[in-house]
Amino acid sequence: MQNRTTLARPYARAAYATAKATGRVEAWSQALAVAATATENSVVRNIIQDPRLVGDAVVERLMAIGGEHFDDAFQHFLSVLAHYDRLLLLTDIYAQFEMLRREAEARVYVHVVSAQPVSEAQSQALNERLKKRFGREVDLDIEVDPALIGGAIIRAGDEVIDGSVRGRIERLSRDVTL
Repeated sequence: MQNRTTLARPYARAAYATAKATGRVEAWSQALAVAATATENSVVRNIIQDPRLVGDAVVERLMAIGGEHFDDAFQHFLSVLAHYDRLLLLTDIYAQFEMLRREAEARVYVHVVSAQPVSEAQSQALNERLKKRFGREVDLDIEVDPALIGGAIIRAGDEVIDGSVRGRIERLSRDVTL
């Protein structure tokens, strides 16, 4: 069986192409975020997986959940996903849609795990430094993990910068045991 990313890719591309062609990229992003969040709920997952419900009935329930976030074009998209039994891929579709969006907007997603909370000034300074490094606008996501002891780990795509004390200790430990 193909992995979820491979299965989600063509749907994400189709969603992005539709959103871009209609000038509604932000609206589609929000709709996908709502739908993806909904499918993470166990009750919604059970509805999607209920063999007694046909695709249209499931889509109607999802439309009720989405409310004003879902328009007719998005309903059609959900219907296609339901027809091919791909509604549970919505979280993966959303993630890939956002990757396509960031690419088109020359943006990069950067996840920072810091040992200490980061102030607004530190966050802005980090954002500026990363913008210079990557030559693109940065979508910064910061998480706090005291287990790092000190410093931070920065992930942007395949690139990882480990400036944490825990990482240094681990590298030192590997070097000493060799």
